Amino acid sequence: MKYRKADKPHNERDKLRQFKDLDDAFSKALQALDDPNNSLDIPTGPPVRSLAALEEEDTQAQAEGRHQEFTRRIEALLNEYGIPHAELTELIETLLEHGLWQEQAPAPRT
Repeated sequence: MKYRKADKPHNERDKLRQFKDLDDAFSKALQALDDPNNSLDIPTGPPVRSLAALEEEDTQAQAEGRHQEFTRRIEALLNEYGIPHAELTELIETLLEHGLWQEQAPAPRT
């Protein structure tokens, strides 16, 4: 059997010193977190948003999507029929002046 040297156990004084060092470091870290003038860049999660804010964002995203789809379809029709934007604008203004086109579209039928 080979002779194996037993590990020296840390004496109590060393253990207490290490614990005190760790406790001091932890205490300093907590104080740094509580300091309002702390310049540490502490990563945090995303800001918490209310359900109403999330629903409003969703509504805005849907409206933007509808607007983009409408624009794409208008552009496709104008290109297909060779109508310049200026002529379309003139047509719409004429219809509005004579009351033949409503600025607010009626509710879609279901």
